[in-house]
Amino acid sequence: MASKPDWSKEEKAVQAVQMAFDLSNDIQRAFRVSAAMQDMTTSDMVRKVLQLPYRRGRARPRLTITLKDEDFELLARKYGLDPQDRATIRQKVSEDLQGFARNYLTDSE
Repeated sequence: MASKPDWSKEEKAVQAVQMAFDLSNDIQRAFRVSAAMQDMTTSDMVRKVLQLPYRRGRARPRLTITLKDEDFELLARKYGLDPQDRATIRQKVSEDLQGFARNYLTDSE
């Protein structure tokens, strides 16, 4: 017979309270930029400022975007691909994002 699953982490997550703060764009930008420069999430930067425990490095450093079917159709047209070929579209988007970052870093020096 299988052992009972450990739900303690999930129970703690359910008990957590998410708070949102309406702050000016400048203040939000300061947190985002500071967090990025320290390779942290914005949430961890807020925790650091409040002197709460936080993760020192990102668990999975990645960019995310939500794409609708229409977005895949536009990207497929842009890259000359089939809208159903999402793996290749993803690869092309990744290349575009990397190109942007390389140009941005070169331009800002």
